[in-house]
Amino acid sequence: MKLSAEQIERLYAFTRQHYVEYYDLQTELVDHLANAIEEQWEENPKLSFEEALQMEFRKFGVFGFMDVVNKRTWTLKRKYNKLVFNELKTFFSIPKIIGTVSAIGIVYYLLKLFQEDMIAIQAIFIWLLVLFLLGLGMISRKNKKKNLQSGKKWLLKEIIFGYSSFAGLTNIPIQLVFHFTGKHYHNWTLALFSFLLILLSLTMYIVLGLIPSRAEEYLKATYPEYEMVK
Repeated sequence: MKLSAEQIERLYAFTRQHYVEYYDLQTELVDHLANAIEEQWEENPKLSFEEALQMEFRKFGVFGFMDVVNKRTWTLKRKYNKLVFNELKTFFSIPKIIGTVSAIGIVYYLLKLFQEDMIAIQAIFIWLLVLFLLGLGMISRKNKKKNLQSGKKWLLKEIIFGYSSFAGLTNIPIQLVFHFTGKHYHNWTLALFSFLLILLSLTMYIVLGLIPSRAEEYLKATYPEYEMVK
């Protein structure tokens, strides 16, 4: 015996009632529950749908679907971290390595030239940061609009657009720039500072800009059904 469309919808509602808010996790659990219920019916056809559902749900233990949600969240966070790392690696490989090294060299030259009077460098950096954050805000508003239109939340999408976890990154280069003033520094100190500043800037760009702008691409690759239900 197969589940009806109404019973499948009941399973989706059941997962939502038990605090599974992401559509991809709901779908995984609905598939599992549907298969398990159909197997129970093969053994005991007289069993009602609700009885079979409750029997299967009890197998998840006292925490219900929480363990499944936590495991899937951990898996997708690792996937996301791998995306960030892979994007960062491209800036240290040909041909982007040329641009990266050039950027480090420019920062080094400017720091060496203006290390006793950093106001101009600080002003330029803050202006670039403001422009970046404005662009970030536009991407965020676009994502919220799409979520409202679809009425569905996807876990990987939530991780990609989880800016609150990474907003603190913007404070690191600001603190570095504003504490770098008023004295002479050794060349190796300037070189290390330039490298770290570019590395942090690239990480910010990837985490807060590049990956969110490619979110649709990553979601389609992760969820085959995303294009149909988004």
